[in-house]
Amino acid sequence: MSVRLADVISVLDEAYPPQLAEAWDSVGLVCGDPDDAIESVTVAVDATPAVVDQVPGGGLLLAHHPLLLRGVDTVAASTPKGALIHRLIRSGRSLFTAHTNADSAVPGVSDALAHALGLTVEAVLNRSPATTDLDKWVIYVPQQNADAVREAVFAAGAGQIGDYSHCSWSVTGIGQFLALDGANPAIGSIGTVERVTEDRVEVVAPAHSRAAVLAAMRRAHHYEEPAFDVFTMAALPADTGLGRIGTLSQPETLREFVARVGAALPPTSWGVRAAGDPDQSVSRVAVCGGAGDSLLDAVATAGVQAYVTSDLRHHPADEHVRASQVALVDVAHWASEFPWCAQAAGMLRSRFGGSLRVGISTLRTDPWNLGTGHQC
Repeated sequence: MSVRLADVISVLDEAYPPQLAEAWDSVGLVCGDPDDAIESVTVAVDATPAVVDQVPGGGLLLAHHPLLLRGVDTVAASTPKGALIHRLIRSGRSLFTAHTNADSAVPGVSDALAHALGLTVEAVLNRSPATTDLDKWVIYVPQQNADAVREAVFAAGAGQIGDYSHCSWSVTGIGQFLALDGANPAIGSIGTVERVTEDRVEVVAPAHSRAAVLAAMRRAHHYEEPAFDVFTMAALPADTGLGRIGTLSQPETLREFVARVGAALPPTSWGVRAAGDPDQSVSRVAVCGGAGDSLLDAVATAGVQAYVTSDLRHHPADEHVRASQVALVDVAHWASEFPWCAQAAGMLRSRFGGSLRVGISTLRTDPWNLGTGHQC
């Protein structure tokens, strides 16, 4: 059975929802036809010419870092990024990016980093803002007409909760009304108080479907003036976000923990560097794949003894160490995100089995290639 690119995109969007991406980010399909059949996916941190050359013809490159992050006004083949786009298209290859949405998703980039370091994840370090896009509809309808109204609003997008559809709740009661001059009551007559056995039907629906649900309910409802309420659902704290907090199976010194980090991640010229008391006991650790100094304030109050991330700058690191007892462990940006490649590949293999070949590019695309420590 052939796999369409659209099928893979659907799975990737489910695993790494685009709405989790930061506002400044650029994620999703960069080039490729969703209707095309593909036979392979190659997962990498960066889309570079050498990595693209590893992608089988007609295959998909799933990259963590966006190729076109900033605004561009040309993809001419005479420019480095334009040349890469041309190379992809000419060979029938596709490019898809999962960046900060993969950072915040669960499991995501920081989960993979924590797992590589032998940590058991307990919590998200910096949760995504609480959001909601759901309404709750409460509709009062004559009991004999309730099923028709339910089916109408279900068809308009209501009643979906996770992997379940046609969800509703009902209770029966007595509705009362008095039709005034000018009304055209479906039940009863002008000037007479009517009492009708009604169902109170409750469903949830996406807020963007509000107009469609309203129109469907009015068409299906028996009454000239249906009685209903629409409530915006309160936002609940999200389980997604940047960074993770995890624990070691047993405490070890910072010196031992730094050695653990160095052994767990692929070697780079950057190596692993740390700031803190080498003999400090470490049992609870915060991690953030990629550049993580924006989370230093959250780290300081997270109840951890060490923080593993990358791209730490001199002054923020110095101020953090002076004000906090949390040690800092700084690794190469590429190395901190490379464990995600295996996680993403495993997710795709579990969804597509033998119908899709999934590989990982092990090329070191870290831009730093020379140093006094590890060299690559």
